[in-house]
Amino acid sequence: MFDPYLRLMRADRPIGTLLLAWPMLAALLIAGSGNPPLKVVVLFLLGAFVMRSAGCVINDFADRKVDGHVTRTKLRPLATGEVQSWQALALFVGLLLIAFLIVLQFNKETILLSVVAAGVAILYPFCKRFTQLPQVVLGIAFSFGILMPFTALNQGLPLAAWLLFAANICWTVAYDTEYAMADRDDDVKIGVKSTAILFAGFDRVAIGILQLATLGLLSWLGYHLQFALWFWLGLSAIAVLFVWQHLMIWYREPQRCFQAFLHNNHVGWVLAAAVAASYWY
Repeated sequence: MFDPYLRLMRADRPIGTLLLAWPMLAALLIAGSGNPPLKVVVLFLLGAFVMRSAGCVINDFADRKVDGHVTRTKLRPLATGEVQSWQALALFVGLLLIAFLIVLQFNKETILLSVVAAGVAILYPFCKRFTQLPQVVLGIAFSFGILMPFTALNQGLPLAAWLLFAANICWTVAYDTEYAMADRDDDVKIGVKSTAILFAGFDRVAIGILQLATLGLLSWLGYHLQFALWFWLGLSAIAVLFVWQHLMIWYREPQRCFQAFLHNNHVGWVLAAAVAASYWY
């Protein structure tokens, strides 16, 4: 009974929630000087799951007429008719209400940021119709989860927040371009736009530049916060993981590109662990 709705929310595929949550945890650790309140951490993680689920629902609603023509998405609930459009919209509104109830536990600044974040998240799936840079919009939407922990813990928006925000945008565009490379042939046929199509034969170079920018911004963050050896070991590990991803996408095989996208979960937990170790050890 509930299975189609859970699949519509991607509850069976947590990668999106993880990619949203890992940098958010890093932000919580920095904003909380290594010891953020447990209640705040739990609320933010719950919010990450709810908002990612809402994003998947509105994305599939926007793509309901094209998903059936894409090999990887043709069995999604809206494409197969298991869920009707009005049911998807009702689920989306319900998830937004839950997210709003969660953010009401925080201060005015955090609530305002959450409203902007929700607006960007709703805009993202429709951007694929009129811009070749929908991945940038997704990166901005995902990165609001970095700014909000700072305001929630009454830290304002210091330089550290903006450095992590910018690094996360670069990283998100890189890994979502890998994701888009897996669907590029189908997207070209149906007229959906993406950075993978925009970059064309320079896709690997563009991903490499974005990953170098991510490492550069994270290095600036580590220097600014005077992080010790653990953080720099973590960054070194992330650099190795990025190199491995390039080996995975080298021949641009769709399945390998999708695996490279999934591989970014390792980048996320290494980043969070490196920040945690910098405070705890």
